[in-house]
Amino acid sequence: MRDPDDTTKVFDIIDALAGRAVERSFRRLRSTETGRRLIAERPRLVDTLSDRDRLLAMPAGSLGRCYAEFVGREDLSATGLADASAHVAERREETMPEEFVWFTERLRDTHDLWHVTTGYNRDLVGEASLLAFSYAQTRNRGIGFIVLVAYLRAGRQGMTGARAMIREGYRRGKAAAWLPGQDWEALLSRPLAEVRQELGLGDPPVYDEVRSEGAPALA
Repeated sequence: MRDPDDTTKVFDIIDALAGRAVERSFRRLRSTETGRRLIAERPRLVDTLSDRDRLLAMPAGSLGRCYAEFVGREDLSATGLADASAHVAERREETMPEEFVWFTERLRDTHDLWHVTTGYNRDLVGEASLLAFSYAQTRNRGIGFIVLVAYLRAGRQGMTGARAMIREGYRRGKAAAWLPGQDWEALLSRPLAEVRQELGLGDPPVYDEVRSEGAPALA
């Protein structure tokens, strides 16, 4: 609450309160044909997303190019979340099977892709709404706790519009296709509008952003 840009604390909370949510999601992934193929191949999504030149060379309006433009605009990198969660990843590598560790890393690395596909920006309202969407998709109690804190804080500050956005994020997450099971590598070159339609996301939301002190100011 004191520092919304302290991503390391976010991973501490999610890891501490997750329970068996990630295991349930992994079993769900393994139950699908696409999921079994991804588990067998274990592609490193972070490597694909780190190749900004390749992504920027994709057609205008494609998911990959929109992602590259998003991280450039927000001064982010594909490895930023990996760096912030390194201490959590080390603990998992010591106790968990390789394929499960791969899945947890893939979930982490898709976060900014979810920003782009859902249309929620990096501002405080957009982040809370995306986390509400993510909670509906994964049922991770750590994510749910962060969303609850954001929701209560928005209420105390009289941000009724933000509360409505968070509630809508949860509803969108329940109605959409299951994003953890998608072949994101195959979706990158496709038009973003087409991907949104296929995943049942609808049009991106229009809302008033609330930027944190640590986020770059956008024109």
